[in-house]
Amino acid sequence: MRVGVIGHKGYEELPGILATLFRVASTLGITLHFERGVQEGVRGGDLLQSASDIDALVTLGGDGTLLRGARLLDGARVPILGVNLGRLGFLTTCGSDQLEEALAALASGNYITEERMALSASAVDERGATRQQWRALNDFVLHKGGFARVVRLTIAIDGESIGVYAADGIIISSPTGSTAYSLSAGGPVVVPTVESLLITPISAHTLAVRPLVVGSEAEITLGTEQSTEELLVTVDGQVGTSIVRGEKLVVRRSENPVLIVRFPDVSFFERMRVKLGWGGLPERD
Repeated sequence: MRVGVIGHKGYEELPGILATLFRVASTLGITLHFERGVQEGVRGGDLLQSASDIDALVTLGGDGTLLRGARLLDGARVPILGVNLGRLGFLTTCGSDQLEEALAALASGNYITEERMALSASAVDERGATRQQWRALNDFVLHKGGFARVVRLTIAIDGESIGVYAADGIIISSPTGSTAYSLSAGGPVVVPTVESLLITPISAHTLAVRPLVVGSEAEITLGTEQSTEELLVTVDGQVGTSIVRGEKLVVRRSENPVLIVRFPDVSFFERMRVKLGWGGLPERD
Protein backbone atom coordinates (compact mmCIF):
# COMPACT_ATOMS: atom_id res chain seq x y z
CA MET A 1 0.00 0.00 0.00
CA ARG A 2 1.31 3.44 -0.96
CA VAL A 3 0.50 6.14 1.61
CA GLY A 4 1.16 9.84 1.19
CA VAL A 5 2.06 11.94 4.22
CA ILE A 6 1.70 15.69 4.70
CA GLY A 7 2.22 17.46 7.99
CA HIS A 8 2.23 20.76 9.84
CA LYS A 9 5.76 21.40 11.06
CA GLY A 10 4.51 23.76 13.76
CA TYR A 11 3.58 20.86 16.04
CA GLU A 12 6.29 19.76 18.46
CA GLU A 13 5.18 16.13 18.40
CA LEU A 14 5.49 15.82 14.62
CA PRO A 15 9.02 14.25 14.67
CA GLY A 16 7.85 11.58 17.11
CA ILE A 17 4.76 10.87 15.02
CA LEU A 18 6.92 10.49 11.90
CA ALA A 19 9.15 8.02 13.74
CA THR A 20 6.07 6.00 14.69
CA LEU A 21 4.89 6.09 11.09
CA PHE A 22 8.18 4.62 9.86
CA ARG A 23 8.13 1.90 12.47
CA VAL A 24 4.53 0.85 11.94
CA ALA A 25 4.59 1.17 8.13
CA SER A 26 7.44 -1.33 7.85
CA THR A 27 5.35 -3.98 9.65
CA LEU A 28 2.23 -3.36 7.54
CA GLY A 29 3.77 -3.35 4.07
CA ILE A 30 3.15 0.39 3.64
CA THR A 31 5.37 2.53 1.42
CA LEU A 32 5.50 6.15 2.59
CA HIS A 33 5.55 9.16 0.25
CA PHE A 34 6.24 12.50 1.96
CA GLU A 35 5.52 16.03 0.82
CA ARG A 36 8.69 17.98 0.20
CA GLY A 37 8.70 20.04 3.39
CA VAL A 38 8.21 16.98 5.58
CA GLN A 39 10.59 14.72 3.65
CA GLU A 40 13.46 17.09 4.38
CA GLY A 41 13.15 16.25 8.08
CA VAL A 42 13.02 12.44 7.79
CA ARG A 43 15.40 9.72 6.76
CA GLY A 44 13.89 7.57 4.07
CA GLY A 45 10.62 7.50 2.20
CA ASP A 46 9.79 8.70 -1.29
CA LEU A 47 8.82 12.19 -2.41
CA LEU A 48 5.07 12.74 -2.87
CA GLN A 49 4.78 14.22 -6.34
CA SER A 50 1.26 13.38 -7.48
CA ALA A 51 -2.00 11.91 -6.19
CA SER A 52 -1.47 9.06 -8.66
CA ASP A 53 1.53 7.97 -6.53
CA ILE A 54 -0.61 6.96 -3.54
CA ASP A 55 -3.54 4.81 -2.43
CA ALA A 56 -4.29 6.86 0.71
CA LEU A 57 -3.20 10.13 2.32
CA VAL A 58 -2.34 10.69 5.98
CA THR A 59 -2.46 14.27 7.26
CA LEU A 60 -0.61 15.14 10.46
CA GLY A 61 -1.87 18.33 12.08
CA GLY A 62 -5.35 19.73 12.50
CA ASP A 63 -8.35 20.46 10.31
CA GLY A 64 -6.31 22.97 8.29
CA THR A 65 -3.78 20.30 7.34
CA LEU A 66 -6.60 17.99 6.23
CA LEU A 67 -8.12 20.78 4.14
CA ARG A 68 -4.74 21.37 2.51
CA GLY A 69 -4.48 17.66 1.81
CA ALA A 70 -7.89 17.65 0.13
CA ARG A 71 -6.81 20.48 -2.19
CA LEU A 72 -3.53 18.71 -2.91
CA LEU A 73 -5.45 15.65 -4.16
CA ASP A 74 -7.35 17.93 -6.57
CA GLY A 75 -10.34 15.63 -6.96
CA ALA A 76 -8.51 12.29 -6.97
CA ARG A 77 -10.48 9.51 -5.24
CA VAL A 78 -7.87 8.96 -2.52
CA PRO A 79 -9.11 8.48 1.08
CA ILE A 80 -7.71 10.86 3.69
CA LEU A 81 -6.88 9.73 7.21
CA GLY A 82 -6.52 12.84 9.35
CA VAL A 83 -4.44 12.53 12.52
CA ASN A 84 -5.16 15.34 14.95
CA LEU A 85 -2.17 16.99 16.62
CA GLY A 86 -4.05 20.14 17.57
CA ARG A 87 -6.96 21.07 19.84
CA LEU A 88 -10.21 20.65 17.88
CA GLY A 89 -9.63 18.39 14.88
CA PHE A 90 -13.32 18.17 13.98
CA LEU A 91 -12.63 16.79 10.50
CA THR A 92 -9.78 14.48 11.45
CA THR A 93 -10.16 10.73 11.91
CA CYS A 94 -8.25 10.10 15.14
CA GLY A 95 -5.81 11.49 17.68
CA SER A 96 -2.08 10.90 17.65
CA ASP A 97 -2.46 8.31 20.42
CA GLN A 98 -4.53 6.17 18.03
CA LEU A 99 -2.13 6.36 15.09
CA GLU A 100 -0.88 2.75 15.20
CA GLU A 101 -4.39 1.32 15.43
CA ALA A 102 -5.61 3.61 12.64
CA LEU A 103 -2.76 2.65 10.30
CA ALA A 104 -3.43 -1.04 10.88
CA ALA A 105 -7.11 -0.53 10.04
CA LEU A 106 -6.18 1.49 6.96
CA ALA A 107 -3.80 -1.22 5.69
CA SER A 108 -6.36 -3.98 6.26
CA GLY A 109 -9.26 -2.02 4.74
CA ASN A 110 -11.15 -2.07 8.03
CA TYR A 111 -12.66 1.40 7.67
CA ILE A 112 -15.39 3.28 5.87
CA THR A 113 -15.09 6.39 3.69
CA GLU A 114 -17.37 9.38 3.93
CA GLU A 115 -17.93 11.09 0.61
CA ARG A 116 -17.90 14.80 1.38
CA MET A 117 -19.26 17.18 -1.22
CA ALA A 118 -16.61 19.69 -2.31
CA LEU A 119 -16.91 23.10 -4.01
CA SER A 120 -15.35 24.70 -7.04
CA ALA A 121 -15.18 28.42 -7.79
CA SER A 122 -14.07 30.59 -10.68
CA ALA A 123 -13.15 34.25 -10.98
CA VAL A 124 -14.97 35.32 -14.16
CA ASP A 125 -14.44 38.64 -15.93
CA GLU A 126 -16.96 40.82 -17.78
CA ARG A 127 -16.41 38.85 -21.01
CA GLY A 128 -17.15 35.54 -19.33
CA ALA A 129 -13.52 34.42 -19.35
CA THR A 130 -12.21 32.49 -16.35
CA ARG A 131 -9.07 33.99 -14.81
CA GLN A 132 -8.56 31.54 -11.97
CA GLN A 133 -10.21 28.45 -10.47
CA TRP A 134 -10.09 26.82 -7.03
CA ARG A 135 -11.39 23.76 -5.17
CA ALA A 136 -12.47 23.80 -1.53
CA LEU A 137 -13.81 21.30 0.96
CA ASN A 138 -15.14 23.83 3.50
CA ASP A 139 -15.90 27.19 1.94
CA PHE A 140 -15.21 30.18 -0.24
CA VAL A 141 -15.42 33.63 1.33
CA LEU A 142 -15.75 36.88 -0.58
CA HIS A 143 -14.90 39.65 1.85
CA LYS A 144 -13.57 43.16 2.16
CA GLY A 145 -9.94 44.09 2.57
CA GLY A 146 -8.41 45.96 5.47
CA PHE A 147 -10.89 48.83 5.72
CA ALA A 148 -13.63 48.71 8.40
CA ARG A 149 -16.63 49.44 6.22
CA VAL A 150 -19.61 47.58 4.80
CA VAL A 151 -19.56 46.37 1.19
CA ARG A 152 -22.60 45.81 -1.03
CA LEU A 153 -22.52 42.38 -2.65
CA THR A 154 -24.88 41.09 -5.31
CA ILE A 155 -25.97 37.46 -5.23
CA ALA A 156 -27.64 35.43 -7.97
CA ILE A 157 -28.71 31.79 -7.93
CA ASP A 158 -28.86 30.07 -11.32
CA GLY A 159 -28.88 33.50 -12.93
CA GLU A 160 -31.73 34.93 -10.82
CA SER A 161 -30.87 37.80 -8.49
CA ILE A 162 -31.83 37.26 -4.86
CA GLY A 163 -30.80 40.72 -3.76
CA VAL A 164 -27.97 42.89 -2.53
CA TYR A 165 -26.28 42.08 0.77
CA ALA A 166 -24.77 44.92 2.79
CA ALA A 167 -22.24 43.06 4.94
CA ASP A 168 -18.57 42.49 5.68
CA GLY A 169 -18.63 39.56 3.28
CA ILE A 170 -20.36 36.36 2.17
CA ILE A 171 -19.50 32.73 2.96
CA ILE A 172 -20.44 30.02 0.47
CA SER A 173 -19.95 26.71 2.24
CA SER A 174 -20.47 23.01 1.74
CA PRO A 175 -22.24 20.88 4.36
CA THR A 176 -18.78 20.03 5.74
CA GLY A 177 -18.03 23.75 6.00
CA SER A 178 -21.26 24.39 7.89
CA THR A 179 -19.38 23.69 11.15
CA ALA A 180 -16.52 26.05 10.26
CA TYR A 181 -16.59 29.81 9.54
CA SER A 182 -20.26 29.68 8.54
CA LEU A 183 -21.19 28.41 12.01
CA SER A 184 -19.26 31.26 13.63
CA ALA A 185 -21.16 33.74 11.44
CA GLY A 186 -24.55 32.36 12.53
CA GLY A 187 -25.14 29.77 9.82
CA PRO A 188 -26.96 26.46 10.41
CA VAL A 189 -25.31 23.10 11.06
CA VAL A 190 -25.92 20.75 8.13
CA VAL A 191 -25.33 17.00 8.37
CA PRO A 192 -22.56 16.19 5.82
CA THR A 193 -24.73 13.71 3.89
CA VAL A 194 -27.37 16.40 3.20
CA GLU A 195 -25.81 17.80 0.05
CA SER A 196 -26.48 21.52 -0.26
CA LEU A 197 -24.88 24.93 -0.56
CA LEU A 198 -25.00 27.47 2.27
CA ILE A 199 -24.98 31.24 1.79
CA THR A 200 -24.06 32.96 5.06
CA PRO A 201 -23.58 36.73 5.38
CA ILE A 202 -20.80 38.06 7.62
CA SER A 203 -22.05 40.84 9.93
CA ALA A 204 -25.00 41.78 7.73
CA HIS A 205 -26.05 45.42 8.09
CA THR A 206 -29.79 44.69 7.95
CA LEU A 207 -32.23 42.41 9.78
CA ALA A 208 -33.68 41.23 6.46
CA VAL A 209 -30.58 39.21 5.51
CA ARG A 210 -30.30 35.71 6.94
CA PRO A 211 -28.38 32.53 6.05
CA LEU A 212 -29.83 30.62 3.13
CA VAL A 213 -29.58 26.93 2.18
CA VAL A 214 -30.00 25.99 -1.50
CA GLY A 215 -29.78 22.80 -3.52
CA SER A 216 -26.43 21.22 -4.27
CA GLU A 217 -26.87 21.69 -8.04
CA ALA A 218 -27.31 25.47 -7.78
CA GLU A 219 -24.79 27.90 -9.26
CA ILE A 220 -24.13 30.92 -7.06
CA THR A 221 -22.71 34.12 -8.54
CA LEU A 222 -21.30 36.84 -6.30
CA GLY A 223 -20.47 40.34 -7.46
CA THR A 224 -20.45 43.88 -6.17
CA GLU A 225 -22.13 47.19 -6.86
CA GLN A 226 -18.94 49.12 -6.24
CA SER A 227 -15.23 48.99 -6.99
CA THR A 228 -13.86 45.52 -6.25
CA GLU A 229 -10.30 46.60 -5.66
CA GLU A 230 -10.49 45.74 -1.96
CA LEU A 231 -12.45 42.46 -2.19
CA LEU A 232 -10.66 39.19 -1.47
CA VAL A 233 -11.49 35.54 -2.09
CA THR A 234 -10.35 33.11 0.61
CA VAL A 235 -10.34 29.36 -0.02
CA ASP A 236 -10.85 27.14 3.05
CA GLY A 237 -9.49 30.00 5.15
CA GLN A 238 -5.99 29.38 3.81
CA VAL A 239 -5.32 30.64 0.29
CA GLY A 240 -6.87 33.11 -2.07
CA THR A 241 -6.53 36.23 -4.14
CA SER A 242 -8.23 39.54 -4.85
CA ILE A 243 -11.20 40.01 -7.14
CA VAL A 244 -10.46 42.75 -9.63
CA ARG A 245 -12.83 45.33 -11.05
CA GLY A 246 -15.68 43.83 -13.06
CA GLU A 247 -15.09 40.22 -12.00
CA LYS A 248 -17.59 37.88 -10.39
CA LEU A 249 -17.09 34.81 -8.24
CA VAL A 250 -19.04 31.78 -9.48
CA VAL A 251 -19.39 28.90 -7.02
CA ARG A 252 -20.85 25.47 -7.68
CA ARG A 253 -20.60 21.90 -6.51
CA SER A 254 -17.38 20.17 -7.50
CA GLU A 255 -17.70 17.08 -9.68
CA ASN A 256 -15.45 15.03 -7.37
CA PRO A 257 -16.07 14.51 -3.64
CA VAL A 258 -13.43 14.29 -0.92
CA LEU A 259 -13.12 10.87 0.74
CA ILE A 260 -12.49 10.97 4.50
CA VAL A 261 -11.59 7.84 6.46
CA ARG A 262 -13.91 7.02 9.34
CA PHE A 263 -14.15 4.12 11.76
CA PRO A 264 -17.60 2.61 12.38
CA ASP A 265 -17.74 3.41 16.12
CA VAL A 266 -17.56 7.22 15.73
CA SER A 267 -20.54 9.18 14.35
CA PHE A 268 -20.98 12.77 13.21
CA PHE A 269 -23.21 13.54 16.17
CA GLU A 270 -20.70 12.10 18.61
CA ARG A 271 -18.04 14.41 17.18
CA MET A 272 -20.55 17.28 17.53
CA ARG A 273 -21.02 16.49 21.20
CA VAL A 274 -17.36 15.91 22.01
CA LYS A 275 -15.66 18.50 19.81
CA LEU A 276 -18.21 21.33 19.69
CA GLY A 277 -20.04 20.81 22.97
CA TRP A 278 -23.32 20.20 21.15
CA GLY A 279 -26.31 19.85 23.47
CA GLY A 280 -25.21 22.34 26.11
CA LEU A 281 -22.91 22.08 29.10
CA PRO A 282 -21.68 18.62 30.11
CA GLU A 283 -23.15 17.07 33.23
CA ARG A 284 -21.22 17.64 36.44
CA ASP A 285 -20.66 15.15 39.24
